[in-house]
Amino acid sequence: MEGDSGVTAHTEGLNGVFHHECKETEELTNSHSNHKPVINGLTPCHSVKEHANGSSLLKSLPISALKQNGLLQSLAAGGEQPKIERESADVEQAREEWEALESIQPVVSEESSPTPIISFNEALQHFQTTDLGELLKKIQPTIRRTGLATLTHFLFGPPRLHRELLEERDLVFAIAQCSLDNSQAVHLRVLQTIYKRLTGSKLDCPRFGTHWENLGFQGTDPATDLRGTGFLGLMHTLYLVMDPETLPLARDIYKLSQHPTQNFPFCVMSLNMTCIALHALREEALSKECNRRQQVVGVLNEFYVATFLHLYQLWKSQQKTISDSGFVLKEVELFAKKNPKQMLRRLDVFLRERRSPDPTAQQPSPCLGGRGDRSEGTRGKEMHFTGVCELPLNMEGEARLI
Repeated sequence: MEGDSGVTAHTEGLNGVFHHECKETEELTNSHSNHKPVINGLTPCHSVKEHANGSSLLKSLPISALKQNGLLQSLAAGGEQPKIERESADVEQAREEWEALESIQPVVSEESSPTPIISFNEALQHFQTTDLGELLKKIQPTIRRTGLATLTHFLFGPPRLHRELLEERDLVFAIAQCSLDNSQAVHLRVLQTIYKRLTGSKLDCPRFGTHWENLGFQGTDPATDLRGTGFLGLMHTLYLVMDPETLPLARDIYKLSQHPTQNFPFCVMSLNMTCIALHALREEALSKECNRRQQVVGVLNEFYVATFLHLYQLWKSQQKTISDSGFVLKEVELFAKKNPKQMLRRLDVFLRERRSPDPTAQQPSPCLGGRGDRSEGTRGKEMHFTGVCELPLNMEGEARLI
C-alpha cells in the first residue's frame, strides 16, 4: 500500500470478518485517531460484514488500543460480540461506586454506644463512698470571725447547724474542693449528661472542644472553670437538668443565654450561682432551713435553683446584658443571702404554677425587679463577663470562694 491509496482491511473475528474499504489511511497512535472516530479499536468505513475467522487487522493494531476500546475484554469473556455503543465513563464510574457502596457492611463497636446518663443521687453516692479525707482537711465550713463580730453573731446571728448535719455539710465543701478527674467514669458521665439534657442530643460529645463554649463554658475544657466551685458546680448543674420540674427552667435560662443582645455564658453563670449558695451555707444563712428539714444537700440544691431563677427573672425583665453581669450578680447575692426563706418560697410558687393545668397560671412568678432601661453605648462592644469571684469583697464576714 502507498500513503494516499485506499485500504481494504479484512478482520477475522469469532463471529465473522469485518470488511472495511476506506479512502484514507488512519494512523492509530496511543489509541487515538488522527481525525476519525474509533469503535472497538476499528475505524468505521463503508460496510461491515461478518466472517468466520481471521485477525489480520487485529495484528496490526497496538495492544493498548485494543485494551482501551474494550475488544480484548470481549474476547477474554468467551467470545461475546462487543457492544457497539459503549456506556459513558460517568455511568460506568457511578456503577462501580454503587457496587462498592453495597459491599460496605456497617461495623458497630462497643465504643460507639452512648454513655448512660447519671442521676444526681447516683453521682452523690459516688462521693459519699469515696475517700475524701485529704480534701476534708482543706475545707472552711464556717466564717472565721474575731472580736465584736463573733459576739454579735453569737447573740443575733442565725442558729448553728445541728450536730448531726455537720458531716453532710462537710461533704458538700469537700466536693467543692474536688477537681474534674478524667480517669473517673462518674465525672465524665456527669459532663455528658449535662450536655445531652441541655442540647437534646442522644450522642456523646468529645471531652474537649468548642461545643463546651456553646454550652457556656469559657473554653474548650470545662475543668478550667471549676476553680471556685470544684465539682460541686457541675453537681448543681446536673441537679438542675435532671430534676423533671426544674429541667424546663434550665432550658428557659439556656435559651435566654443564647439571646442576640441579652446573652451570657450559661454554665459560667450556673457556677456563680453555686458560689452564692456556698457563701450562704458558710455564713450559716441556710442553717435554720437545714435544721428544719434535717438535711443540707437538698436545701442547698433548692437554694441554688432559687437563686438562678431570681437572676433569670431579673435579667430577662430588666433586659440586662453581659456588661451588667458584675452588678447583677452582686445584687442577686446580697438579696439571696438576706432572704433565703423568701427565695425558697418563690421557687416553690414558680414550680407549682408550672405544674398547674390552668393556662393563666403559666405566667412567671412575680417579677423580682422593675423593667430598666438598657444602657446606651454598649452595643457592638466586646463585653467581659464578671463573676462573683472577681468582685471586691468589702463587708466584714463576707464569704470567700474556695
